[in-house]
Amino acid sequence: MHTHPVVFPVFSEMSGFRPLTAFLLLLFCFACALPARAAEFSPSPGAGPAAAPARGDRIIFGTIGEASNLISYLATDSASREVSAQIFISPLRYNKNLELEPFAASSYEVLEEGRLLRFTLRSGILWEDGTELTADDVEFTYKIVIDPATASPYAEDFLAVQSFTKTGRYSFEVRYAKFYARALASWTSDILPKHILEGQNLRATPFARKPTGAGPFRLVSWQAGSQMTLASSATYFEGRPHLDEAVYRVIPDLATMFLESKAGKVDMMGLTPQQYLRQTNGPFWDREWRKYRYLSSSYVYLGYNLKHPFFADVRVRRALSHAIDRESIIKGALLGQGIAAFGPFKPGTWPYHPTLKPYPHNVELARRLLAEAGFSATDRDGILKKDGHRFSFTILTNQGNDQRIKTATIIQSQLRAVGIEARIRTVEWASFIKEFVNKGRFDAVVLGWTIPLEPDEYSVWHSDNARPGGLNFTYYKNRQVDEIINKARSIPDREERQALYYHFQEILHEDQPYSFLFVPYALPMVQARFKGVEPAPAGIMHNLPEWWVPVAEQRYHP
Repeated sequence: MHTHPVVFPVFSEMSGFRPLTAFLLLLFCFACALPARAAEFSPSPGAGPAAAPARGDRIIFGTIGEASNLISYLATDSASREVSAQIFISPLRYNKNLELEPFAASSYEVLEEGRLLRFTLRSGILWEDGTELTADDVEFTYKIVIDPATASPYAEDFLAVQSFTKTGRYSFEVRYAKFYARALASWTSDILPKHILEGQNLRATPFARKPTGAGPFRLVSWQAGSQMTLASSATYFEGRPHLDEAVYRVIPDLATMFLESKAGKVDMMGLTPQQYLRQTNGPFWDREWRKYRYLSSSYVYLGYNLKHPFFADVRVRRALSHAIDRESIIKGALLGQGIAAFGPFKPGTWPYHPTLKPYPHNVELARRLLAEAGFSATDRDGILKKDGHRFSFTILTNQGNDQRIKTATIIQSQLRAVGIEARIRTVEWASFIKEFVNKGRFDAVVLGWTIPLEPDEYSVWHSDNARPGGLNFTYYKNRQVDEIINKARSIPDREERQALYYHFQEILHEDQPYSFLFVPYALPMVQARFKGVEPAPAGIMHNLPEWWVPVAEQRYHP
């Protein structure tokens, strides 16, 4: 299958309908990013004149992990967000060119140097039960998200609001005490239905698994551990999607998912580098599939539990970062399909530090730092000890993600070379997040974060979120970092914010709360019968309701 270069700006999203506006734990780099410079895709060979879109058929997405919660204000994983993004709508959204535009809103105004926002909603938007969506729903959403009982990890955006005022059935205004950098991005968040959720505990409601939305699709069935089926919504205000259904099949093993795709039982999946480079070439693949390649808006890291006595010492964390050879990981686990990382921003974006580099691989320096931290080899097997305790710990990651498992295995070997014993444990995605990550029950994790379009590091790096259920689950605390984050979100001037984010990255580079590993390429593959797939700065999933299949090629008939 041949690919051809296409040039796009360097931003990213996940595979959901709207680009990312908040941090999410990344299950797998599926269509989790927007095309970057040197993006590639495989065009339909011999494409003729454009035909009129036909209704019918279904698309089956392969996913290695199941969604955990379809209330986006509570979900911290990308698997959940991919589904909920098809069910709910928001006042604003990013279009295919990553420009903010009205969505449920018909118009909006930015006044008083960004401290006052005024919105007018479209009339006639219906929840799937036929109730009209109004400003009451937006006000309800705002209030329930900031309610301490909800304990949303994303509440901070709405807590920055000084006042929320309904000015009519379809209009409202939002006032901020001072400029807030994420003000507009905050209103790309989902609207929840007041008439259903009022009086309920958002953390205990069955709505999380049986939602009522106003988006292009609606959930019709959820077979736990197996699949979720969404049907197109005839009442969607932008028009019914062409496809009848979108199905998310849970297949925990990527090799099995690949075989299911080849057999015609999965229509879209994220390929591993080996599958992309070595297993999807030739006439069959050229005829039946379209491949895409672009740098993702996500990064993978080895994160340390800073409550662990070994990792509380910054010399140890620096030693581990020097012991890790990132280029070997990229070559071995990604077959070259990634870029070494040193921090939480995407290469080429405006906050990305221009001169910092990943820690160089230096075994001798790693050993020297460990010796300075009090570790010495006293056992015959060469494993270091301190105060009688062997330097032995467990790296936790999620099942089914071959890339991360290979990464952990390479790290295990590299750490052994400096006298550290690392064990590897894999856990099913939902349990991994709920029982281990959220509760801080780990020594170290190999995980990934998506990178939001609007930079704001509060959720992951601010001390406020170093708590059970917070996204700062490594318990990193640095007063200077807190001050930088607080200041950066209140300054309108991009150059000033940029300088602050540069300093923030320099501090992380010194502290090494994570060993940042790499930014991977996203390698999605889509069955060729689907038309209307439009690669753009917003990725390939920005216009899913417009995808369609010619009648003669449709495989599903209800």
